[in-house]
Amino acid sequence: MSNIHVRGSLPAIAALLSGLLVIANIAYASPREEARVLTATQVVEEVQGMPDQRVPDWLLQRAYGIAVIPDVTKVAFIFGGRGGKGVLVVRDSLTSPWSNPTFVSLWGGSWGFQAGAQNSDIILVFTTKNGIEGIAGGKLTLGADASVATGPVGRQGSAATDIGLSEIYSYARTRGLFGGIALDGSVMSIDRKANAAFYGKSGVSATEIFSGQSPAPPATAQRFLERLAQTTRTALKSTAPVAAPTAAAPPAAAEPPRTYPLEQQNVSVEH
Repeated sequence: MSNIHVRGSLPAIAALLSGLLVIANIAYASPREEARVLTATQVVEEVQGMPDQRVPDWLLQRAYGIAVIPDVTKVAFIFGGRGGKGVLVVRDSLTSPWSNPTFVSLWGGSWGFQAGAQNSDIILVFTTKNGIEGIAGGKLTLGADASVATGPVGRQGSAATDIGLSEIYSYARTRGLFGGIALDGSVMSIDRKANAAFYGKSGVSATEIFSGQSPAPPATAQRFLERLAQTTRTALKSTAPVAAPTAAAPPAAAEPPRTYPLEQQNVSVEH
C-alpha cells in the first residue's frame, strides 16, 4: 500500500522540484538582468551627454523603439563574430510613454581580412512599427526583415530630409567614439530566459511586456524608462517650431512638432 502511495506521489514531487528550480533560477539570474538595465541606462546618459556625438533630436522624436545593447563583443580572425545582450523598449505612438523593457540578444558574423577584438555599446533606433512587430514575433534580421542604416550623429543631418529614411538606424560607441555602424545581417532576438528572470514569470512573452500585461519589473527599470522619457521629451521640445507674435496681430499659437511620413499611419502594434 505504501509503495503505491509513493508511486502516486512521484509526479507531484517532480512538479514541486521543477517549480523550485525555476524559482531558484529566477532568484539567481535577476541581479544579472538588473545590472544589464543599469548599464543600458548609463550608456544612454553618457551618449546623450556628448553634444557632437549623440543621436540627433529629430531622430529620437520619431522613434517607435529604442534598443540599447551594452558591451557587444566582436572577435575576428578572417572570420568574425559579434554578440551581446541588452534591452528594448517600444511605444504605440510618438507621444505615448515607453513600454517596460524586454531583453534582447544581438549576434552576427562577418568575413574578410580582419583580426582582433573590441567591445562596443550598440544603440538601435526604430523609426517604424515594422521592425517592432518583427522582433515581438521572436527575432529580426537587420537589413532583411527591416532596412537598417548607419545613423547620423550630433549636428549632422539636422533634418530628416538630409538623408534617406530607414526603418532602423544603428549606432556604436567604441573606445569613446560614437557613430553609425553597419549591422546588415545581424540578428536581434528576444532573450526569453532573461525576461523570465527579470519579471519573475516563466514564459513571459515580449507582447505581454510591451502591452503592460506582464508582472511589474524591478525598480531598476524605472530609472531606464525615466532617462529615455527625458531624452525624447527634450527632443520634442528642441525640434518644435515656435511662431513669433507680431504687434499687428494676436500671438500665433505654437505649431505642433513636424512629423515626416516614415510609415502608413494605420499600422499598429498587435498585442
